Amino acid sequence: MTAEAATGEAWGDITPDAARRLVVAAVQAFAERGYHATTTRDIAGRAGMSPAALYIHYKTKEELLYQISKVGHQRSLAMLAEARDAGGGAAERLAGAVRAFVRWHAEHHTTGRVVQYELGALAPEHYTEIVALRRQSEDAIRSIIKEGVTEGVFDVPEVSGTTLAVLSLCIDVARWFNPEGRRTPDEVGALYADLVLRMVRQAD
Repeated sequence: MTAEAATGEAWGDITPDAARRLVVAAVQAFAERGYHATTTRDIAGRAGMSPAALYIHYKTKEELLYQISKVGHQRSLAMLAEARDAGGGAAERLAGAVRAFVRWHAEHHTTGRVVQYELGALAPEHYTEIVALRRQSEDAIRSIIKEGVTEGVFDVPEVSGTTLAVLSLCIDVARWFNPEGRRTPDEVGALYADLVLRMVRQAD
């Protein structure tokens, strides 16, 4: 079990404790085995509960995935919107957004893999809701890049395509980050913020 899954720090707002334990166990199982290969028995066992106890809190395995996806995407949107609305120029705000987004995906890499790569397993109504949150996150980054182009500090061939490239770069950190590696989440965040600014800045 990773330190992230063991502490459940990303899920402190979920109550009661049994519901939070189930979410932490589901994150671990989905990240290791994939959503479709994971059973409710797997999740309950990791949480130290019976399969019957799981259904008291979550009606289906998909509802657990939805809970994980919703919380993860809401937090992503909150941090990106905060960076968008912060003071300073477009370059400073874009760097802040990337730094925070990358750091979160490194610190919560197990959760990030589930949130970002199991989207297709959601039920249609849940999928629609989560996609709407993703679009709001895209809009936050897009607006910063667009302002930078208007200010003359960014030079990109297409704002929408650049937005998707920046977000993809950040999200992929959850796939490869190793907490035992040589870079900390803060260091990876700083590195990616610098790389993104090099991508979008107006040439001297």
